Amino acid sequence: MGRPTLAIRVPATTANLGPGFDCAALALTLYMEVEAEKADAWEVVYEGEEYAGLAGGEENLIVRTMQETARKCGAEAPPCRLSVHSDIPLGKGLGSSATAVAAGIEAADHLYGLGLSVEEKARIGSGIEGHADNVVAAIMGGAVFSHYMDGELETVHIPHPHVGAVILVPDRPLATEESRGLLPDTLRHADAVCGSAATGVMAAAIAVGDWKRAGRMMERDVFHEPYRTRLFPDFDQIRHFAKKAGAYGTAVSGAGPSVLVLTEPDSERSIAQRLAGEFPAYRPLAVKASSAGAATVTV
Repeated sequence: MGRPTLAIRVPATTANLGPGFDCAALALTLYMEVEAEKADAWEVVYEGEEYAGLAGGEENLIVRTMQETARKCGAEAPPCRLSVHSDIPLGKGLGSSATAVAAGIEAADHLYGLGLSVEEKARIGSGIEGHADNVVAAIMGGAVFSHYMDGELETVHIPHPHVGAVILVPDRPLATEESRGLLPDTLRHADAVCGSAATGVMAAAIAVGDWKRAGRMMERDVFHEPYRTRLFPDFDQIRHFAKKAGAYGTAVSGAGPSVLVLTEPDSERSIAQRLAGEFPAYRPLAVKASSAGAATVTV
């Protein structure tokens, strides 16, 4: 590859945070990096075996996002060669598709001179993804709470969440569609009221930096975890052990199969080591919340 025209970095994200189903997400210090170079035809080259099976031409999600973003802005989308390196586990509930969408929007904005605001990028990304949680966090960084319906997006952005995290990553990937298939069509009104209360208190706690309270609310979800945790035979044991180790709270990361454990800042490594010794079927990743969202550097 020749000298890149553009370099982009986008964070991983963890969605839901328990009861914030399809609205809450947190950016993490794991990143996808994309270098772009103008070319005669579309080409995407991934580093590493995990991403090797992804489409390398116009079927690629980053490419399709670049084209769709340009189309929405009435612009042309000349082809590029993209070189991609990612530390984000694929298909493990850490927003890998949202990261690709955020990278595509950022690349299109800069390469094609679209002049998009952060809010416009978030709205385009939500339309492509079909929901707002992961992609808004990938674009903005920090913690986000979003409402997306009929093309209208409302987002509250907490830019500098001060919290650590451990991601427990199993070997087996899980398609979001498979996990969503476990969810019921309806909930009892009383359950929905309880879940909404937990979401509201969690959001308010995160906004004021009360992560202990947020962690307690994380563990009171009724919207999805009671149905999804059947895929995690050791989920309750992980939650109990993490709490004893000093964690704020434990939840399914996105649609799974990874598990999110929130911790005090700078305690994530020690808690990760303890979890690794107790649950060897998972690979622990000690990370922090990322204040940085999708960022582009012209080379």
